Amino acid sequence: MSAVVYPAVRVEGGLLPSGLLQRIGDGEPELPGSDAASYGLQSGESVRRYANRSFAYLQDVWREFAKHRDRAGDAASARLTRERWLLILLRELGYDPIEALPGGISVDDKPFPVSHRFDAVPVHLLGWGVELDRRTAKVRGAAGAAPHSMLQQLLNRADGHLWGVLSNGQKLRLLRDSTSLVGSAYVEFDLEAIFDGDLFPDFVLLYRLAHASRVQVRDAAAGPSSCLLEQWRSYGAKQGERALEQLRDGVEAALEV
Repeated sequence: MSAVVYPAVRVEGGLLPSGLLQRIGDGEPELPGSDAASYGLQSGESVRRYANRSFAYLQDVWREFAKHRDRAGDAASARLTRERWLLILLRELGYDPIEALPGGISVDDKPFPVSHRFDAVPVHLLGWGVELDRRTAKVRGAAGAAPHSMLQQLLNRADGHLWGVLSNGQKLRLLRDSTSLVGSAYVEFDLEAIFDGDLFPDFVLLYRLAHASRVQVRDAAAGPSSCLLEQWRSYGAKQGERALEQLRDGVEAALEV
């Protein structure tokens, strides 16, 4: 199968290799956790077909949300963005039920004004157009620090939270604890580009990679590190190491010749 380019997807911090993204998007059966049952579907069902139904439904939701957003203008609030768009999108991705957190999450007496939580995953949902990488005055969850920075600090400080979800309706990011990595590490999906541009392959990757079943704790004793997304990350790292070893062996053989 020829490689598919995902124009609405960006990976920062080397979180997942591009080759692994392609395999996830293709739903390769050899990839652990790519089967329908792991997504909560009946064995033998097609994840791609189910994603197709969700995409068709969400396109209607997106168009309806755009009408409400246009009427609200610059006053498009977090409540409007959440209720008319993001909570519906997340429900289609399996985040149900999702818990609202009026008081946020505190770690070592330091408060983090995260808006929601699913299982062990902090989910921070903002209003349309709120900057993810800059502070925005008078906006809860964005006034004290840039939303991305705030959520990243939470993940780095809290042992019970490994992955997080961040979105302002335009973009959705999957963040990971970066204490063992270099710099910030995340995968970003441009929701506006996906739904305005009818980018179904990018949505399939969003569905497969950001589905709630990927971040749920699978082993209570192991905690968040037992989730499928973490297993995929480790799998990708091992595959990369193996490729480097093969490359090194090939170079050494060529030098001997």
